[in-house]
Amino acid sequence: MTSPSHPVAGLAGFARLAAEQKSQDVTDWAARIGWVVGLLLVIALVYWLMREGWKWRGTLQGDLPEPPRAPAAHRQPGDPELSMSGRYHGSTTAGQWLDRIVAHGLGTRSRAELTLTDQGVHVVRPGARDFFIPAAQLRGARLDKGIAGKVLAEGGLLVITWQLGEKLIDSGFRSDHAAEHPAWVDALSSADNDQNHPSNQTEGAER
Repeated sequence: MTSPSHPVAGLAGFARLAAEQKSQDVTDWAARIGWVVGLLLVIALVYWLMREGWKWRGTLQGDLPEPPRAPAAHRQPGDPELSMSGRYHGSTTAGQWLDRIVAHGLGTRSRAELTLTDQGVHVVRPGARDFFIPAAQLRGARLDKGIAGKVLAEGGLLVITWQLGEKLIDSGFRSDHAAEHPAWVDALSSADNDQNHPSNQTEGAER
């Protein structure tokens, strides 16, 4: 005749299983916490490397002059020729869409308010440094799809080319209403032609 299992032995087995299950749960949580901590350390390292790279690039561009300050007053008399609200996506060396310019705050993406007058282009950026492109430094504009690592739809970016010191710069903007871009391209290309070919106006006046 088989004797029934002793109740004490049954309780001991149950306790042992419970202890093993608890130990396994603790081990799983420790592994998860280890993964999370490791991931956070990797993210911190990447952020630090990006920050150091940004500072290093800014040091290399230390010879780039600061953009001119906007005149105290806008065009007088008359109203601004064009205005636009949108985003500033960054500046690069002209023709090199990945060679970002970070000196003087030009590498900071932000909201932007653009105004074109006969003095030049006023760029007002809430939360970032404003800058001004004098009419004499404008070198034209075009529609493009990418700048400073930012890629948009084809023609979704207004790129203004201008001279800063000895360097030609492309600055990318996107209007809240992309249909405004062509008017800016036409106006800025016309301004560039007027600056680079002033004799055209003189010859026209003499005829």
